[in-house]
Amino acid sequence: MKKTITTGMLLLMLLPAPAQRVIDEVIWVVGDEAILRSEVEEERLRAQYEGQQISGDPYCIIPEQLAIQKLFLHQAELDSIEVGESTVKNQVEMRLNYYISQIGSKEKLEEYFRKPMSEMREEMMTSVRNQMIIQQMQQKLTENVKSTPAEIRRFYDSLPEDSLPTVPAQVEVQILSFEPAVPREETERIKSRLREFSERVTSGGADFGMLARLYSEDTESAKHGGELGFVGRGQLVPEFAEAAFNLSDPKKVSRIVETEYGYHIIQLIEKRGERINCRHILLRPRVSADDKVKALTQLDTISQRIKAEELTFEQAVIQYSQDKNTALNAGLMTNEQDQSSKFEYQALPPEIAKQIYGMEPGDVSQPFVMMDSHKNKEICAIVKLRQKSATHKANLTDDYQVIRHLYEDRQKTKLIDNWIRKKQQETYVSISPDWRGCDWQYPNWGK
Repeated sequence: MKKTITTGMLLLMLLPAPAQRVIDEVIWVVGDEAILRSEVEEERLRAQYEGQQISGDPYCIIPEQLAIQKLFLHQAELDSIEVGESTVKNQVEMRLNYYISQIGSKEKLEEYFRKPMSEMREEMMTSVRNQMIIQQMQQKLTENVKSTPAEIRRFYDSLPEDSLPTVPAQVEVQILSFEPAVPREETERIKSRLREFSERVTSGGADFGMLARLYSEDTESAKHGGELGFVGRGQLVPEFAEAAFNLSDPKKVSRIVETEYGYHIIQLIEKRGERINCRHILLRPRVSADDKVKALTQLDTISQRIKAEELTFEQAVIQYSQDKNTALNAGLMTNEQDQSSKFEYQALPPEIAKQIYGMEPGDVSQPFVMMDSHKNKEICAIVKLRQKSATHKANLTDDYQVIRHLYEDRQKTKLIDNWIRKKQQETYVSISPDWRGCDWQYPNWGK
């Protein structure tokens, strides 16, 4: 990187002399990137608002964090790492909505940060985009970190007793679920509604994006007029991908497409090689109370047969379950955070946690209704508590994956730490005199 900014350079408000006053200041230069006083203040305010504890002087800690981010971002640019804009937009809207819900109104939020919502959104877009790029860069740097059973055992044996992690109470749960049957009349009602939307767009009587904002039941994309952002074929469910990638005219609307999420119509925005940007409208058939009762009654019959030992839970899953994520694994649920089968109670869907709280291993629940968070629709289910463990110190027999993750996390942290120290030596860094003298995590800045 080359030096293009003078450390301590002042940005001056254009006022008649001698009324000029400093409104911002370059406090660090990392390569050819500046860190401004205002950036530090912004991060300090955000941390304060979100209740984050900064363990030390924020005017030392925050600039160093920003400097480290710039090292990662520069490397990510060299490695051509990018993130999808639709994902960034969704994250920004979620954060802004959370902030507004906490402070009470958009006006109060603007008053707190002393800037309009449009400016906050733009700055947050940059911040979130950078965070995602940095995360991908770190994943790339550590993707080859692997471990062997021998390494895990040596690591475990080297840990003092008081350094062993405490493993909270955990459970393993099997689930059998299916969706209540949807009457043909309801399906036809949904299709008729989508055909109406399609005809209105094709005739020029309505804008697809506006209809998506008003009616689509994919709430996140609806905020952006149904737009999904550029995605590859593998990021979409097969039925949707086939229809979307067959579109060639942005003025046309696809046929009605059925997926596990409901029924869609799709409009092409742009194609770039193997990636596509499109918008869609999703409608889901409504399930009546009678349909739910029928499904729960069927599940109750299955549950009674399991308890009477006429069939095992695993056999029932094979015969009846519609959950493709667990049907081939005897119904065993997988924790998305670490891909294990063990859950802390609070990590389970609340409806399931409520069912198993008083159960013993081997028990099967009564039928219940729950929300499938992936499909955003109601399903009916029964669950079996396969295993549970009390809070305890981690050991290799019961908690091998916990120890493995701890070992690999430390290896990744060490690798990242060494990478930062190496880049620190290779990168031009200059710090304004008033911002030196800190007890930094990496002490060789600017040397």
